[in-house]
Amino acid sequence: MPKKALLVISFGTSYRETREKTIGAIERDLQKGFPDYDFRRAFTSRMIIKKLRERDNEYVDIPHEALEKLKNEGYTEVVCQTTHVINGYEYDLTINELKKFENDFDVLTIGAPLLTTIDDYEQVARTAISELPEMKEGEALLYMGHGSEHHANATYPAMDYTFKHLGYKNAFMGTVEGFPSLNDIIPQLKEKGYHKLYLAPFMIVAGDHAINDMAGDEEDSWKTLLENEGFEVECVLKGLGQFKGVQDMFLEHAKNGTSVKELL
Repeated sequence: MPKKALLVISFGTSYRETREKTIGAIERDLQKGFPDYDFRRAFTSRMIIKKLRERDNEYVDIPHEALEKLKNEGYTEVVCQTTHVINGYEYDLTINELKKFENDFDVLTIGAPLLTTIDDYEQVARTAISELPEMKEGEALLYMGHGSEHHANATYPAMDYTFKHLGYKNAFMGTVEGFPSLNDIIPQLKEKGYHKLYLAPFMIVAGDHAINDMAGDEEDSWKTLLENEGFEVECVLKGLGQFKGVQDMFLEHAKNGTSVKELL
């Protein structure tokens, strides 16, 4: 019988509780969808891997290491699924590592990041709205995305447009390290006369950015900055990975994965 493996590739997080609720939940959902495959995990963040090793004596492979082990153990079919949100730097890094093994397995596939097709945007928008509190008159939802200097940062303004296109006029998308920034969003919120904001992370995990940059009490956190602008702010510390709809999307992406040999 051929040896088959499922390799789930995430950016990673050092926050154990949210990791189990998000990355862990996605991994478990994928394992249910591929019951005959042995499960393996890999992270792309070397910083997080280093922290886990030094703090918890816990070692997580990078994709290259995981694939090297699978090759040496005689696996012939490997289904990979990334849990990255956008087709950005981390996904590019993943593809570069996978390409080195394209001739080492009979089958080596990779499922796309969360936001890849137009249908993905619409599914995520509906899921993201349905999972958070129902908003009343004068209330709005502001999602905090990571942002990037990569051209895939265009995902975030496209997501903002998708919310509006589907009728969620009071849903907004900002980023920590890209466009649109919080400073780009605040004038829109004021112009519409919103007085209360639900603030949530548009990230797979509710990790460091969500806990500190978004919901922290520091003077430069989004919560503090928005309160100083006169808004009432309620933070929702739920990563996208906790949403069943998002978990199901990753499973669908894995089932429709592309052969690594076909990727440029």
